Amino acid sequence: MTTATSLSAAPDLSKDDYLVVGLATCFIKENGEIREVQIVEPVPSAALEAIIKGIPTSYKMAIATTIGAILDGDTPKMLPQFPAEAQFCDEFAFRAIAATRTYKSRPIAREHIPLGTVRQDFKYSLERKRILNSKRQVRTEDNVKQHEYTHKVL
Repeated sequence: MTTATSLSAAPDLSKDDYLVVGLATCFIKENGEIREVQIVEPVPSAALEAIIKGIPTSYKMAIATTIGAILDGDTPKMLPQFPAEAQFCDEFAFRAIAATRTYKSRPIAREHIPLGTVRQDFKYSLERKRILNSKRQVRTEDNVKQHEYTHKVL
């Protein structure tokens, strides 16, 4: 049941709506050096279900909470379960609203982590590092070579 209290950016949501927020280990590249950072970010229902099935993930833990407990308007509030050095991801409020909607459309996903609990039994792996500020540079050498007759009718 939803309450009369709603979020100004998302009138279809109430502050009591379910949301999972995770603590991910990510990396930032600065001056050729790679630095580890702890990022707090919303976890959509599809991502949570994949992580629960055992795919490797950069999430150390996930907390089931409400969107009202983590957002005050557009301002994120840090939960006490997260370390002091953790940072919020870019566009946290926007992503939290979007993730909350995924749990409204797929309520069965809420059963993986009961409201108010923390889950840490994921297949945590840093084999594939999540570099937050990486930029892909496309070069001419990256183009696939084709035969001269590829686009001709023979």
